[in-house]
Amino acid sequence: MTKDLYTSDSAKMRFYHFANLVSLAASDGQITELEENLLRRFKRKLSISDSDYEKIMKDPSGYSILSIGSKDQRLEYLYDLLKVIYVDGTMDEVEALLIRRYAIGLGYSDVQASEILKKSIKLFSGAFSFDAYQNYIENDF
Repeated sequence: MTKDLYTSDSAKMRFYHFANLVSLAASDGQITELEENLLRRFKRKLSISDSDYEKIMKDPSGYSILSIGSKDQRLEYLYDLLKVIYVDGTMDEVEALLIRRYAIGLGYSDVQASEILKKSIKLFSGAFSFDAYQNYIENDF
């Protein structure tokens, strides 16, 4: 079962999801205006406080992607984040780019990350459980 990103128990998970996204956006040396606008949307979608937002934005290099040993857990992190993105029913191009970078940061190859993103877009246009998502994604790995 996936963690519910909207419960108080998952505040730490939401914080680290957001911190990881900021770190990825800053990985090329700067956060562009387009990336910052996207991060503000993620701030809202992940219920990140203003103080946490400022703390993370001030020093994004202080947060690296959480070390995840399990293939299932990596996929679950992506699934949780995709659920947040698809709250409004769509994923735009910038969100897709950041998710792809996040997948690579989690340890997927460039090809795997692209394929996961392609499949995820298809799946998230409807409503699927994590188990259905995991089975669908892992059929090719």
